[in-house]
Formats: sequence, structure tokens, C-alpha cells
Amino acid sequence: MPTFSDPHSVVGYADRPARQVPGFHALQQMTRLLLAEAVPHDGQVLVLGAGGGLELKVFAEAQPEWRLVGVDPSHDMLKLATATLGALAPRAELIEGYIDSAPSGPFDGATCLLTLHFLDPDERRRTLVELRRRLKPGAPLVVAHHNFPQAAGDKERWLHRYAAFSAASGLSGANAKNAIEAMSARLPSLDPATDEALLREAGYERIELFYAAFTFRGWVAYNPT
Repeated sequence: MPTFSDPHSVVGYADRPARQVPGFHALQQMTRLLLAEAVPHDGQVLVLGAGGGLELKVFAEAQPEWRLVGVDPSHDMLKLATATLGALAPRAELIEGYIDSAPSGPFDGATCLLTLHFLDPDERRRTLVELRRRLKPGAPLVVAHHNFPQAAGDKERWLHRYAAFSAASGLSGANAKNAIEAMSARLPSLDPATDEALLREAGYERIELFYAAFTFRGWVAYNPT
């Protein structure tokens, strides 16, 4: 997996998600539409794991009155987010740090895309709790990340499907192989039932799966009213 303090990884980041995440652009648009069901036209949205600025740009272009706050631990990735946003950069407040660095809000909605799979279950649960504490009653959270069956044999099969998609999308075979080796060694991947259980334990309700693409799953969940 890339280290987001590595300048070479940062420079090439914008092109990678579409090659490695099936339906990446559709995922961003679905996320925006799910938020828009509940976030008012002038609402405030928290984006955790905002480095690169890809979803910030989608939100800013489609929802011209939303106020956006992006949080990411990588200074270099936040610089990339500013460049990605371009003229839209004043629409987003960018904060370097983790969830504890995020303002208390309360926010009308929040997202955490392609981020939670870096966290072990305890830290993932804590992060989900802290996100919920920053949401208004009834506000949505949209999450999406690596999530696939973890039983012996299943995990390897799904990782090879992930690598096959990456290679078919233009990632070199060597890089695709390295990616699944890094995922196996370093990502605390969970199965769908466990991730849904963590959302419930963190206090969310109306948890709905909206996205499933090879090794990726996405859910929308709501802070209780």
C-alpha cells in the first residue's frame, strides 16, 4: 500500500483509485447523492481521510452551497487536495490530523472513504464513535473501504480478484502483486458482518449496504434522532 508521506505516492495518487477501486467514480457520486438525501442545500459536511481532494471536488462541484471540512494526517496529501480543488479550494477547510483533530460540529453529514481499512477494529470503532459525536441527530455517515470474506481460502481468492481488476485497469502486474502482498501483511481487513457490527456498536442505526465491488463494500448509516 502507498505511504502518503512518500512524494512519489502522493504525485501518482489521483490516478490510482479508479484503477484499483471498481466503480470508483460512481462510488463518489453515490456518496454525494446519499448525503444529499439528508444534508440541506447549505449544510456542512465532514470528510475524514480527505487527502487528495477527490471527493471534496465532487461535492463542491455538485453542491455549490455545502460547506466542507476535510481532515487527513498527511500534509502532502492535503497540499494535493488544494491543487485538486483549484478554484474551489476556498470552499473547503483542510485540517491536518486524525478524527480527534476534527471540529466538534455538529455536521449535517460525514464521509470516510477508503480510509477505515487502515485501522484495527478497536481504533475503527473509536473513530466511528467520534464521527457520530460530530453529527447532528439523524445525520448520515457514508463509509466505503476494503471489506471481504476472511475465511481460509476466501481471502486469497478475493485478493487475487482485486489484483486482476487492477491489472486489467492498467496497473502493472508486479505492482498489483505487490499490492495484495502488502494488503495481506498490513491491512486489518474485516468481513462484512464485522464491519456492520462495529457500526451498530458505535451507535448508528439504519445501516444500509449500498456498494459492493470485489474487495470493497460501502454503507450508509445514521446518527439516531
